[in-house]
Amino acid sequence: MGRDKAQLTLEGQTFVDRIGHELSAVASSVSLVGARQEFAGYRNMPDVYEHWGALGGIHGALTAARGWAVVVACDLPFVTSELIERLKTFAGDTTDAVVPIQPDGRPQPVCALYRRSTCLPEIDKLIAAGEHTPRALLAKVQTRYVQVAELSDLAGAENFFFNVNTPEDLQAAERMLAQH
Repeated sequence: MGRDKAQLTLEGQTFVDRIGHELSAVASSVSLVGARQEFAGYRNMPDVYEHWGALGGIHGALTAARGWAVVVACDLPFVTSELIERLKTFAGDTTDAVVPIQPDGRPQPVCALYRRSTCLPEIDKLIAAGEHTPRALLAKVQTRYVQVAELSDLAGAENFFFNVNTPEDLQAAERMLAQH
């Protein structure tokens, strides 16, 4: 993208504020992990493992959490509080992670829920072993994968996992908003 995606805007609102607003409706607190700047109203948690990618970000979120952490990457501007509420319904007593499956069939580990007590120690072991991918964590803990059909009735479901990585993606996101 060439710049910090957290600072990108849609309808005059930064991605951080869009996502933070949605998360504030369903979480007791919202923290930013690894943000390079402060955003008003959010606690900023530095990465414990800088440049460790998504697994490092999940680690940072779990370090800041008490029980469960809702993890949402800053480049997923169409995540809603309704999506998070639905994911929470799949967080059972024996579940350690709740991960939606995108329409393309891939898991989306950076829009997911993680139980701190089991996932944080597993991430520590994985990082010590040089692992970088969230898939490795999901294979080690009790993961509930949420299928597309289990989310498709929610408003905006077709765009939940639209990832903004390029200027063209940002233009596409703007067009999506204009259509609704």
